[in-house]
Amino acid sequence: METLIVITNCPDEETANAIALAVVEERLAACVNILPRVQSLYRWQGSVESAAEIPLLIKTTAGNYPALEARITALHPYEVPEIVALPLARGLPAYLNWVAAETLQ
Repeated sequence: METLIVITNCPDEETANAIALAVVEERLAACVNILPRVQSLYRWQGSVESAAEIPLLIKTTAGNYPALEARITALHPYEVPEIVALPLARGLPAYLNWVAAETLQ
């Protein structure tokens, strides 16, 4: 089973906590790390923007990615939220098995 780390940035702690809780409770993710606030600089609709955001690191499986992406999109206030998935090349087998066991298959 391929394990992924999915990254999204939220505008505030309330949104970050709501998304994290929903995806873990719904077994779309085994674990979510809510990171400290970061400053993001990006281009949006022809202008350079800056915003404080709360990053989430979401651990899931490749099979759960479509449902996870849909759920984040539904809960996220941004018009186009950053949702990117990174495959894990390696990991402690017991941990990767735990991620698979704690998520929908």
